[in-house]
Amino acid sequence: MPQALQLPIIDLSSDDRLSTAHLIRQACVDHGFFYIVNYGVEEELLKKVFEQSKKFFSLPVEEKMKLAVKNHRGYTGMYQEKLDTSLSSKGDSKESFYIGPQTENHLNQWPSEEDLPSWRSTMEAYHKKVLSAGTKVSSLIALALNLDEDFFEKLGALNDPLVFMRLLHYPGDVDSSKEEMYGASAHSDYGMITLLLTDGVPGLQVCREKSKQPQVWEDVPSISGALIVNIGDMMERWSNCLFRSTLHRVVPTGERYSVAFFVDPNKDCIVECLESCCSESCPPRFPPIRSSDYLQERFRVTATASVENYLL
Repeated sequence: MPQALQLPIIDLSSDDRLSTAHLIRQACVDHGFFYIVNYGVEEELLKKVFEQSKKFFSLPVEEKMKLAVKNHRGYTGMYQEKLDTSLSSKGDSKESFYIGPQTENHLNQWPSEEDLPSWRSTMEAYHKKVLSAGTKVSSLIALALNLDEDFFEKLGALNDPLVFMRLLHYPGDVDSSKEEMYGASAHSDYGMITLLLTDGVPGLQVCREKSKQPQVWEDVPSISGALIVNIGDMMERWSNCLFRSTLHRVVPTGERYSVAFFVDPNKDCIVECLESCCSESCPPRFPPIRSSDYLQERFRVTATASVENYLL
């Protein structure tokens, strides 16, 4: 039985930013995961997000499919994604709904107000508040990397960032007797940081040493009201692998809902090794790359639902 991972709890309301940044640095070096509390979202709104999410996923499949994903916005059904492409299974046993940045060419899809009144306003309110929390976390990560706290803002990474919110539903009644099934198979996130809200149902696990065999998986307990933050591959590239983008997965434990909030840099941002993370003895491990080019390729490999050109 996997051990429960003990992660630090970061209080975003603390005035001691240097001490907070130090805690984040240690968490990102050791685990790539930590919790945040006092991040500016009221408990009542958190409850409403889950209530509205459950209402959408309880609709008949034919109703949900009217909002089938386009330009990485909308509904994806069961088994439409396989995050671990080495598995022989048909896909991950989850369904989801993507909400992305509103652009002139790519608009979000929304359930009708007649069917789900206040659904859109609830999701937009949560999106706005968690983006603010993500910006605060990004400034603390900059401090943790021995940079100015407004480094990512000055770089332009957070000027029109690629921010996607993903409502997730794991039905929990999947027959896994014939093959190895996961709610979300093993993967690391692609972007900058992810902020995850869970409903308290267990299932999230991490593997801190992704290259070691056999893999050792540890449970990430849910803390009421806290968000789980993890480092993505792009931040790992920026930090020259100082901060780890940790392998994680969701195992079936029963019906489960969560909300993942992905904060990725502006599509034209160039991600290259930070000066504070390299030296003569530790040269850059990755070449510079444009944010959207990197993300496009990662989505192309893992998604069976079409996401082509969603960033353009």
